[in-house]
Amino acid sequence: MARAVHPPCLSMLRDQELAGVALINRPVRTIARDELSQKLARGEPVKLVMALNAWAFDAKHIPGSLHFDAEEAVLANLRKDDEVIVYCSNVACHASIALYHALVDHGFTNVRRYEGGIADWEAAGLPLEGAWITPSCGRAPVGVYRPDGTADRSHGA
Repeated sequence: MARAVHPPCLSMLRDQELAGVALINRPVRTIARDELSQKLARGEPVKLVMALNAWAFDAKHIPGSLHFDAEEAVLANLRKDDEVIVYCSNVACHASIALYHALVDHGFTNVRRYEGGIADWEAAGLPLEGAWITPSCGRAPVGVYRPDGTADRSHGA
C-alpha cells in the first residue's frame, strides 16, 4: 500500500513510517517566535534545522538555518547536547514533529519545535533567505511559482 506524502513536509524522514496520530499524541517541547528571534539576534549557538526538502529550503528559510537531506546527516552533524530547534512550513506541517521525535528518540536532550514555521516567521515580517526572497524587503514576492522556481506574478495581489 502506497503511503500518502504531503510535499514538501514529509520528505525528510521518508524511510520512517509516519502515523499522524502517533506523532500528534506524543508531547513536543516548543519555542515561541519571539524567543527564537531573540536567541538568533543575540547570536546564541542554537542549531536551527528546517525539516522540509531541499527545494523548499533553497526557496526560503530563516537565516542561519541548517538543512539535511537525510536523517543520517542530521545525526552525524549535530551533537546530542546541542540546542536544536526544528521547524517546517506551518503549524499543520508534520515534518518538524517527525524530526523532533527522531532526534529525541536518538538521545538528543535539548530539542524544541518552532511550530509556526516559515508562515508565522514571514507573517511577522522577520527576515528570510533564499531564492524567492527579494533583497529589498526580505519577503517572498507575490505570485504563482512554477516547479523550476520562476514566478508568474500576474496572479498575485
